[in-house]
Amino acid sequence: MNNTENNYIYGKNPVYEILTKNPKRINKIYIQKGISYDKRLKNISELAFQNKIVVQNVNLQKFSEYFEEKTNFQGVIAHVAPVEYIELDEFLETNKNDFKRIVILDGVSDPHNFGAIIRTVAAAGFDGVMVSNHRSCPINATVEKISSGAINHIPIIKTTSLSASIDLLKKHDFWVIATQMEAKDNYYEIDYTDMNFALVMGSEGKGISKTILNKADFCVKLESNFESLNVSATTAVILYEALRQIKIKTK
Repeated sequence: MNNTENNYIYGKNPVYEILTKNPKRINKIYIQKGISYDKRLKNISELAFQNKIVVQNVNLQKFSEYFEEKTNFQGVIAHVAPVEYIELDEFLETNKNDFKRIVILDGVSDPHNFGAIIRTVAAAGFDGVMVSNHRSCPINATVEKISSGAINHIPIIKTTSLSASIDLLKKHDFWVIATQMEAKDNYYEIDYTDMNFALVMGSEGKGISKTILNKADFCVKLESNFESLNVSATTAVILYEALRQIKIKTK
């Protein structure tokens, strides 16, 4: 194994998910020597065999040599090819007859928050996450682990300029909703139905940049102080309010 965390995912559920959704990303699977095989590990081994993926048994100590933090590998690691980002133009060409709802991350750098947001976006049935080449968290083993495989279910859109990409979204009839502690409207006072929208979430420390805030059609807040919830929890609260409204409208 190479000492590059970005090239590995670990844990039974993330490895199983990538095996079921995108096995071509996997180069090799490592399973801990002497570990007791539960149903999930057996499924992983069977799927690896079906997809002709090499499985190698290694000592737990060997796992730990390649990661800086103490990590719960759950006995399995997969060496993978990098996640394929898509371009915004490509994303906009898909499902043109349906409303699209995405989350834009402006400077979110914590991999736990990034992974949790990806998981929430996928679980809520929304369409993608957009990040910038700059000031954003790379997709590494922690992101994949925290997303619980959701990263294989939704597009990750990467752009060199969030500002220019937002302008393009607006040309395609997107409404831009930004989160801001000083906003006048509470998050539940916005009508999220019957429109394309992009929810912008800011970095853990600085929030949304002024340039991006100036492009927002709506700014919303939570009634409680934003500091009481981290960015991933705040994203979940707003997305599920949007989902609630959409479900009621479509009944």
